[in-house]
Amino acid sequence: MSKKISLLEAIAMAVGTMIGASIFSIFGVGAKIAGHNLPEAFILSGVFAFLVAYSYGKLGAKIVSNAGPIAFILNGIGDNIFTGALSILMWLSYVVSISLFAKGFTGYFLPLFHFPLTAFSAGITEIVLIAFFTALNFFGSKAVGKVEFYIVFVKLSILGLFILLGSLTIHSSYIVPSFNARGINGIVNAAIIFFLSYMGFGLVTNASENMENPRKNVPKAIYISIAVVMFVYVAVALVAIGNLTIPQLIKAQDNALAVAARPFLGSFGFILISVGALFSISSALNATIYGGANISYSLAKDGELPELFERKVWFKSTEGLYITAALGLVFAIFFNISAIASITSGIFTMIYIFVLFSHIRLINRKIVEGQVLFVGFNLVVMMIIFLALLFYQWQTQKSAFYGLLLTLLGALLVEFIYRNAKRRKFKNVRPYHENS
Repeated sequence: MSKKISLLEAIAMAVGTMIGASIFSIFGVGAKIAGHNLPEAFILSGVFAFLVAYSYGKLGAKIVSNAGPIAFILNGIGDNIFTGALSILMWLSYVVSISLFAKGFTGYFLPLFHFPLTAFSAGITEIVLIAFFTALNFFGSKAVGKVEFYIVFVKLSILGLFILLGSLTIHSSYIVPSFNARGINGIVNAAIIFFLSYMGFGLVTNASENMENPRKNVPKAIYISIAVVMFVYVAVALVAIGNLTIPQLIKAQDNALAVAARPFLGSFGFILISVGALFSISSALNATIYGGANISYSLAKDGELPELFERKVWFKSTEGLYITAALGLVFAIFFNISAIASITSGIFTMIYIFVLFSHIRLINRKIVEGQVLFVGFNLVVMMIIFLALLFYQWQTQKSAFYGLLLTLLGALLVEFIYRNAKRRKFKNVRPYHENS
């Protein structure tokens, strides 16, 4: 058990990924969409996350597999082209997330050390950063868990100071929400985009085989991590919009929170929050490379990725880990942060839809527990969110709209060709439950 991830380390991994995703990386994007209603948008997106987390908790307590949601879907709908395409999408979502965090880190690192923010300097920073955490992940799950715990402790301490001191200088007029048609539209659109910011709870299921007592700790880690992150998101959003005008936050999009700390902490605040951002995004990147590598191995083990991935990542061959990290670097260099965030949200929402559908089928087959009507309601909500995201992309960012559709269709095409050419199937479709 000394090599297993504890409950606290699992929570740290999920919290580290979630907080690194939005608070530091795409906070300026959220301010642009929701304006003064940003805290309310974080609350609504957190509610969406809890709806999905209900199924993840129930399924994760019974189906212990580092393939996480793909294992849930496999047991729910069986071995078919959709399961295969979703497994490819799941892996690609972590690849794209790696690029999101690398770009967020660069946005804080270069200004902090007064380096010019050029394509060359950003590329070098992203290469070094991804290479470092790829090397760390080579040492295995326990090393990742321990490093993650300490990084999260440091960044939560810094954010706590930001919240405590910043709350004393809030301009009350800045944080008054607007619930007119435009304000509500901003809340809904931002909540849909910031659904991405809670995706980190899924990493708990992708590490379940490496956790202590996963049948109890997986649901606990999921619920606790979402609750902690929702509190931090709302508190930080209130302090940020309470100390800076929305145009100022939008202008400082790459390092918005560091700029937001200046009114009450001065230059020290800018440095402190920039350092906190580097810790935060580092922990997100660390956990995501770990999750991506785990997925590439676990899905390959079940026949859902090319044979190149079918070697254990840690202590043996490392092809899955290296390719995951390398493709993340490619996305970081060639795509902008806003498009990456929007496409990633769409991919995860699609996966969530299939997880909820699978949960309903497994409840009816009495393999897992849960309330069918409640899960059905959650499924309808996720489908509405997905359609609303497509509509928002079409209205505001057609490149992301086409990028998401091409990604979904490309995964189906790749799976269709590979499945028929190789005649491959899942190697294990047996349900993972207590009596198995």
